[in-house]
Amino acid sequence: MSDGQLKSDIAKSDTARSESAKSETGKTENVAAVLKVFAVMEALVEDKRVSLADLAQRAMTSKTTAHRLLQTMMELGYVEQDAETEKYGLTLKLFSLGARSLNEQADLLRVADQAMGRLSRATGESVNLGILDDRDQKVVYIHKYDSIFSLSMKSTLGLRNPLHSTSLGKALLAWRAPDEIRERLAKMEFPKLAPRTITDPDVFFAQLHEIQAQGFAEEVEESEAGVRCMATPIFNHLGRPIAAMSISFPLFRFDEARKGEYVALLTGAGRFASETLGHRTA
Repeated sequence: MSDGQLKSDIAKSDTARSESAKSETGKTENVAAVLKVFAVMEALVEDKRVSLADLAQRAMTSKTTAHRLLQTMMELGYVEQDAETEKYGLTLKLFSLGARSLNEQADLLRVADQAMGRLSRATGESVNLGILDDRDQKVVYIHKYDSIFSLSMKSTLGLRNPLHSTSLGKALLAWRAPDEIRERLAKMEFPKLAPRTITDPDVFFAQLHEIQAQGFAEEVEESEAGVRCMATPIFNHLGRPIAAMSISFPLFRFDEARKGEYVALLTGAGRFASETLGHRTA
């Protein structure tokens, strides 16, 4: 290799390292800016009206940076400034966003709770409510009724489980458009978690079609050995599956002769919740 070529390669390498360093620096600065914005918001929530100096101190930044952040937040309608005291405070816009989100979840929980209570009393088994975590493609448990029996499946609120191994996950996916399902499957991993976990995306996709046709989802030792679950979707007024409800049984306590009864109770509960939320079947 000639000296000229060597110098050229060294220069390219230095440039690449420089660009990489700039990229990392940019990411770090972006994270720092976001942290400062939330520090300002939290200060305004706690103290209602706060001076620029106090906000800068709380966000651990300069007055110039704090002022720039506040001006942007004012332009977006989240912050206002008192003309007399020059102190800053939050507008109702942030409250409005939070209230809309809470109202939707509150309606779902209120309606689902009635249906889940009926299921719990009728079966005595664990009943769970789950929603889809769009970011991680997992099911999140947001409400539950524990079994009356000492030996039963115990779930934790806030727990996130894979979609491919749970009846809740299957019910959340099966009633979506095929293109959306395939897009979500492409983002998922399919680890084997129990003796009968489905690990092939194509097999899983085909099963989702069968689930929609039969009207409920099922898993038998796919998420946990010795556990069998059935789930049904809950639809909103637009016909979108926004949640799913499940019953969980230890295998030894599942009565195959009563399966039709369990399915009827489950799908009836899902239909009640969906219709109460405004869903109308064709």
